[in-house]
Amino acid sequence: MQALIFDVDGTLADTETAHLHAFNAAFAEAGLDWYWDEALYTHLLKVAGGKERLLHYWRIADPEEAEGSSVSSVIDAVHAIKTRHYAARVRDGGLPLRPGIARLISEAEAASIPVAIATTTTPANLDALLQAPFGPDWRNRFAAICDAGTTQAKKPSPDVYLDVLRQLGLKGADCVAFEDSVNGLRAARAAFVPTVVTPTAYSSQDRFEGALAVLPHLGDPHTPIPSTDADQQPAWVDLATLRRWHRNALNETAAV
Repeated sequence: MQALIFDVDGTLADTETAHLHAFNAAFAEAGLDWYWDEALYTHLLKVAGGKERLLHYWRIADPEEAEGSSVSSVIDAVHAIKTRHYAARVRDGGLPLRPGIARLISEAEAASIPVAIATTTTPANLDALLQAPFGPDWRNRFAAICDAGTTQAKKPSPDVYLDVLRQLGLKGADCVAFEDSVNGLRAARAAFVPTVVTPTAYSSQDRFEGALAVLPHLGDPHTPIPSTDADQQPAWVDLATLRRWHRNALNETAAV
């Protein structure tokens, strides 16, 4: 296990509620009579990418209008407004990291294990979310960062993972990824990266076949992972646990 690769939305922080509020605020500001509730948004999250999600919904709400010549420019404008509302909501620590994230990244740094980001969210969203927990120079803490500014194809395409692996100079099997969704898991697995999944309320009903582990979060000494005697889950996920899971996954692959 030579590197850790993290998704962002839903994985580093439980961002989807903030994104939902930002979408609805953007609709109101743009004069659209759209409103997404949590049930609808859960369904729309199956479509990766904010602009792609907007176009998908538009084609459902008004198929004829969605084929108009101005659709692309309207989506760009609405998405820009949405990004502004999202940044205002999460900046200055308005959205904390999920349990175990900061601890595990610090453990990896102490062990000289590179940490990378594989996401197709926008650079602006990354800055808004990560400046508070990691400081204005947060990018220096990551050995590779691939986002919507560097990779156009959305998950479940593996492109963003392949880009990260190229920057790291590693193979997928050399790493462990962290995701919260089926699309993210499929993207990582398509790049042959063993993957730990920590679902949110928006993805908790999905099936995560092929994951190294599916956990409510990575855990901390003060926020242990809920467990039962039967499942033998660790109280929190540390590097030793990840190395064991990674080794077992490679052994299983070699045995096939």
